[in-house]
Amino acid sequence: MLQVDMSASMRESFGKGAMRRLRVSGKTPAVLYGNDKDVLALQLDTKTFLKNLFKISRKNAVVNLSINGGDTRHVMMKEIQTDPVNDSLIHADFFEINLQAPKRFTVAIEYEGKAKGEDLGGEMVVHNSLIVVEGLPLDIPDVLSVDVSGLNVNESIHYSDIKLSESVTIVTAGSDLCVEVISARAAAAAHAAADAAANAAEAADEAAVAEAAAGESAAIPEVEDASEGAEAAIPEE
Repeated sequence: MLQVDMSASMRESFGKGAMRRLRVSGKTPAVLYGNDKDVLALQLDTKTFLKNLFKISRKNAVVNLSINGGDTRHVMMKEIQTDPVNDSLIHADFFEINLQAPKRFTVAIEYEGKAKGEDLGGEMVVHNSLIVVEGLPLDIPDVLSVDVSGLNVNESIHYSDIKLSESVTIVTAGSDLCVEVISARAAAAAHAAADAAANAAEAADEAAVAEAAAGESAAIPEVEDASEGAEAAIPEE
């Protein structure tokens, strides 16, 4: 698993006003908890923190967090809070982990190569691009690469076909399908079925809107035209 070094210092200011001043000064407030230890209030240099966040974006990563230049904790990012308007950092949560204790992680799967079945007119269909595994944190891969170049038409890869190191086990059901190459005919049928389902959903939505509109019209009371009664009361000459 990817490891990144970060540094933080203890924070002594609390409250909304103090947090606002901290962020204006170029610092990001944070907290560290977990591993049966006391919660620590921290602050990090925002620019340096942002650079490190780009390194670990969408990845499992162990952060070696040095506090006040001394005590180093092994942590993971738990949550990042950002401003919905300008996307600036508001707050960060770190969760301390035990590197010697197995833990479950969700890892991204990257499919490499072009399936040979595609050159024969087939189409590759990806069913799953994530896998849940369990092991010691540093034994977990950052990303799991799966070679699909050998897949022919009507061939597939299941989770049970994926090879991992002996120290890591797959939690996801092995019988679940990851990727397959289907024939051109099957692909055409699948696309036609998808289009039919989309058209049916659109038609149902339009029918529901029309029904709702009709119901609103029926709820409006009909007003009699007074002129019809007046004409009937006038005797013919």
